[in-house]
Amino acid sequence: MKIWADELILQYKKHRSELVKKRNKMNKEDPQDKLDLTHYNSMIDEMDFVLQWLETGRDPNNYRGADRKGVYQYQSFQSIDFIPDITEQIEEGPKHLYMSAEEKIIMADIFSSLSFRERHCYVLHVGRQISVAKIAKGLGVGKSTAQSYIERAKRKIKKRVS
Repeated sequence: MKIWADELILQYKKHRSELVKKRNKMNKEDPQDKLDLTHYNSMIDEMDFVLQWLETGRDPNNYRGADRKGVYQYQSFQSIDFIPDITEQIEEGPKHLYMSAEEKIIMADIFSSLSFRERHCYVLHVGRQISVAKIAKGLGVGKSTAQSYIERAKRKIKKRVS
């Protein structure tokens, strides 16, 4: 059974070969063809890049598995189960439940200053009120390590807020 990615790869290969044929027919002495030749070469290089990415499932520009850590972080943000549920707060009454654009920028700036582990541990501990021991066990690190992540995050946040 073919999947859409296989068909896409076939289409890319077909169109890449058509570009190569057109490029090979060009007159390399003609100034206009020289300009077109650079465009064709660029398109062929881009298609090679995309084909390599589609066939391997990995970014060809990343070496030595450098993208694997980024994939892990991306996947963990896709399932953001560690962000607290605020439905009870909404049911309790009208509180300050929205953020202005300026507040969102400040919040993003604060969270971007934290490492992934600091942010994760901080939200679990402060937002969901999970004990340091449970966080450490869940992450597979020692209690002192989890505690240091939380303390480091608190220091960074305090520094940014004040």
